[in-house]
Amino acid sequence: MPAPPAASAPPRCPSLLHADRTDPRSRLLLAALRLFSEQGFARTSTRDLAQAAGVNLAAIRYYFGDKEGLYRATFTEAVGSLSELVPLFTPPALSLRAALAAYFGGFTTLFKQAEGATLARQYMRLYMREALDPTTFWAEEIEHDQVGPHQALVGVLRRHLRLEADDDALHRLAFSFAGLACSLLLQQQLIGRLRPGLLDTPEAVDAWTAQLVDGGAALVAAERRRRVAAARARPLRPPRRSTRSTAHDAA
Repeated sequence: MPAPPAASAPPRCPSLLHADRTDPRSRLLLAALRLFSEQGFARTSTRDLAQAAGVNLAAIRYYFGDKEGLYRATFTEAVGSLSELVPLFTPPALSLRAALAAYFGGFTTLFKQAEGATLARQYMRLYMREALDPTTFWAEEIEHDQVGPHQALVGVLRRHLRLEADDDALHRLAFSFAGLACSLLLQQQLIGRLRPGLLDTPEAVDAWTAQLVDGGAALVAAERRRRVAAARARPLRPPRRSTRSTAHDAA
């Protein structure tokens, strides 16, 4: 697959959810999200993109430079950026539950509008395509939009667990939080088939968010108990005898 060129971190926009549908740039992004997610990067031509967006080919060059630039913008602007969540869930004054509500709410808010659910579904398809058949953009995406939010979440958990340093268990906990949030994105079709009412109103989405917060708080509480139990089970070291005492005994 042709690889988008390396570049500095691209500018972020909140989301296509509130984009102006009369704006040619927004129409190109919406068309690109659908086509790239369905067909992949290599099989999607600039002609397909322009035709689906109802614009001429020159618009791609004008707004994005080339097809690779449009691909990058689709990835970074479709549903917003995880990095934009960091200032919302990291303030030290937030309680654990408030921090978790801000974190999980960043994932669930898309589902409060039907169009947001569609965008999320298309984005996850695009995300999985890129993960399984990556361009060089994938490394850029990980560095700019995944590493930072993960480290920020680790910092929040470390603070609430009152730990002095990170360790493997703390990172496992942070990764499990991301898994809880992404499960909603990955299971949309199954939810729609078995229990569509779970996401069909803003109130239902709020209830889902609240349950994610409950689950996240329970995971943190379990980790705290595990660490306390491990500390209690650790054998105590015998007091170390001083050099002076050893010399006195020898005499």
